[in-house]
Amino acid sequence: MTPAAFAKLALSLDGAVEGAHGGHADFRAGGKVFASLGYPDKDWGMVKLAPEQQEMLVAAEPVMFVPVKGSWGLRGATSVHLAEVDTRTLRSALTMAWQNVTAPKPKKARRAAA
Repeated sequence: MTPAAFAKLALSLDGAVEGAHGGHADFRAGGKVFASLGYPDKDWGMVKLAPEQQEMLVAAEPVMFVPVKGSWGLRGATSVHLAEVDTRTLRSALTMAWQNVTAPKPKKARRAAA
């Protein structure tokens, strides 16, 4: 997987746009980052997963997916080894990450006035 192929897959998701932060390309939907490229170096991408999704992918494909170090990784940020990941697996991971940032948030119940 090349960085260009990663970017093409990320941008194929509805409403996805490319941006940048910290000197790295990122991919956003609804203004929220769901993936990025180039961290910690050019051989890696990142998908923003829920911790349970991260656990599932890392267990199933430990050569392709590794939790990001530190608190970001504990919250689901998952490194993708570009040389190891295949198109189908990356498309699935990117779709999960995209859904995580585009899914409507449940509304909080309003308290009744006393």
